[in-house]
Amino acid sequence: MSLLKVSGTKIVNEEGEEVILRGAGLGGWMNMENFISGYPGCEYQIRAALAEAIGAEKSEFFFDKVHRPELLTYCYADAKFYSSLELNCIRLPFNYRHFEDDMNPRVLKESGFKHLDRVIDLCAQHNIYTILDLHTAPGGQNTDWHSDHGGHIANFWNHKDFQDRTVWLWEQLAAHYKGNKWIAGYNPLNEPTDPYHTRVISFYDRVYKAIRAVDPDHAIFFDGNTFASDFSHFGDMHKKWDNTAYSIHDYSTFGFPAAPEEYVGDESQQRRLRRSYEKKREWMDERGLCVWNGEWGPVYARKQYEGEATEKINEVRYRVLKDQLAIYNKDRLSWSIWLYKDIGFQGMVYVSTKSPYMTKLADFLAKKHRLAVDAWGADVSSVQHVYQPLIDHVVEEIPEKFRALYPSPVWKLSDRVGRLARNMLVAEFLVKEWAEHFVGMDEAQLDEMAKSFQYDSCEKREGLNQILTDNAKLVKET
Repeated sequence: MSLLKVSGTKIVNEEGEEVILRGAGLGGWMNMENFISGYPGCEYQIRAALAEAIGAEKSEFFFDKVHRPELLTYCYADAKFYSSLELNCIRLPFNYRHFEDDMNPRVLKESGFKHLDRVIDLCAQHNIYTILDLHTAPGGQNTDWHSDHGGHIANFWNHKDFQDRTVWLWEQLAAHYKGNKWIAGYNPLNEPTDPYHTRVISFYDRVYKAIRAVDPDHAIFFDGNTFASDFSHFGDMHKKWDNTAYSIHDYSTFGFPAAPEEYVGDESQQRRLRRSYEKKREWMDERGLCVWNGEWGPVYARKQYEGEATEKINEVRYRVLKDQLAIYNKDRLSWSIWLYKDIGFQGMVYVSTKSPYMTKLADFLAKKHRLAVDAWGADVSSVQHVYQPLIDHVVEEIPEKFRALYPSPVWKLSDRVGRLARNMLVAEFLVKEWAEHFVGMDEAQLDEMAKSFQYDSCEKREGLNQILTDNAKLVKET
């Protein structure tokens, strides 16, 4: 065990030896997401809906099970399995709501530390570093569902108090975790989308100074703007920030249902794969700075939806995965794949379709899939005829020069229509329908639903895990 720090382009231990961090994100635990956990909309919506449907006491009981690692989402068996894959780091996404309430701001909820501490300590027992990732900040730091604000306006950038509260929270976190050598560093803000590109830099400077005033030792990982893809406005700010790395998120369209073409790994496709990655890290490479890939990875087909085509689709996705790893290995890049556990779309471990949770929600999940109400990796083929007239209407009535609204080009026109009409509007109508599935359950039944996510009740994505293990061994040998 050694405190890690950033030195030039590398992450190193206390002896100055290079350490390449390889791991996954523990999404769906202290920051729940719709495609990971099976609900529609945002986390705050389903928490409110479940409390209304079955009562606050039972709702709190269910969600407490979700957040107790020794019982559910990340337990000793998970940590042991994760370590066996030769992975040495895990990114811990968390929601600010675990530490303060909007109606009671700046009053620390100690229960948030209770949950984080247990997983950090459990990882340490298996020689696994952790990176603390504020995935959801007050007001929503980005325009998507995973910042848990329910809209498409990132109001974090429009109200100073949201930023003040976030700086306050990081002061509490830094004070609590100062000196903990099993924490590889702090990731202060996941995937910001500041349309002016300057407020994010000012905020980073504020939060950097606040953390350093409390904890001078832990590394800091700053995401680029526009979903961790753009550093073009950072200028020379790196000169003010010691022991700091810069985080890209390197998702490839080849690994998703709406891929521009089937990936065969030919020279042209590999060049495009590599160029997309190199463009994101260009600012760092020009200045000799350290890069961390905080999120990446394909999504996978599921037999209940893709049927006989499932295996063929997933073989293509594994090819994308391997080719991305080859690029990262050349640069000795540290990375955290998204994600460790879910209900079967992207996780290394996933909830069995035979489990109580998946059985109870099977028809609802199929409906959710058909309606494409989750933005992540959506297959819109069944509903595109509903939304295409709206897209055509905008194209007909709005001059082209006015259509590219931020976060364009990451969001195309069709993406914006999909986010607002499908993933927010239609999803909102499904929230109470999801909660209705729990009506009439006693605590024992709720407990069984929650235990569906327990390691012993889950299945493993063997192809993905084998690729990650083989690659880890390869990296250790070089």
